[in-house]
Amino acid sequence: ASAVHKPVISSVNVNGRKTNLHSNQKNEIFVDILERLNVLFSNNGYVLNSTIDGCIQMKSYLAGNPELRLALNEDLVIGKGGSQYGSVVLDDINFNDCVNLTEFEHARTLSFIPPDGEFIVLNYRMTGEFRTPFRIFPAIEEVEPNKLEVSVMIRAEMADNHFGANVSVEIPLPRCTAAASCSLITGPGATQCNAEYVSKDGMILWTLKKFPGLSEQTMKAKVTLSQPCTTQIRREIGPINMNFEIPMYNVSNLQVRYLRIAESMPGYTPYRWVRYVTQSNSYVCRL
Repeated sequence: ASAVHKPVISSVNVNGRKTNLHSNQKNEIFVDILERLNVLFSNNGYVLNSTIDGCIQMKSYLAGNPELRLALNEDLVIGKGGSQYGSVVLDDINFNDCVNLTEFEHARTLSFIPPDGEFIVLNYRMTGEFRTPFRIFPAIEEVEPNKLEVSVMIRAEMADNHFGANVSVEIPLPRCTAAASCSLITGPGATQCNAEYVSKDGMILWTLKKFPGLSEQTMKAKVTLSQPCTTQIRREIGPINMNFEIPMYNVSNLQVRYLRIAESMPGYTPYRWVRYVTQSNSYVCRL
């Protein structure tokens, strides 16, 4: 993340060897495959709507502006019509003007001379069914005329070598809420878990620093209303909104097979950093 603040490289000469200007600067390129998820769940945990907005972005600090070759999945399919089982199917894809697409159709390979600094190589979109990293299962029970119990169970569907980071879950409560107390059933591996009723915002805020894959976490709230619950008041609960980031994980399975310098340049040894990040954009569950 600090890459974006680095000065454009001037300390490496055209064959990739360092000059004496700043001996600690590197000849390097950062590649991020970033996916933002838009998912809407029904109140029984089914996905009603789901899209991925993704992009491949680069931060380039390469001397001499060499041409790069970037290869994606060989089984990549653009457009719903031509999909085969097991392939990665994107609805559409848009490329930066600097990208040469000569080899894209037959080899799924892009070539381009990266501009200095940060730029987006391509944007893509995927709709329809994909495996959501988290499933949300809410329940509301009226225990007395003016008392409700709200429980939200969230299950992480990704493998246990992945985790959600800086997770927050917002659950709006009715305007006539007088008090709410929260308790947590925390699955193994979850860290810095907390849930509280934030009266000035009229909602429960549930946070987890780390939400491990294949784990279940549950929040239960006892809510006291200042008047008996009606259908209208009950409608004021929710929708639930979840925010998270999952490092080194992507939902679409779009992969960078390799990133190379197009021509062999003896002594030119740049550092290449490739990382995958999945983030929530709008991750909502109706109640």
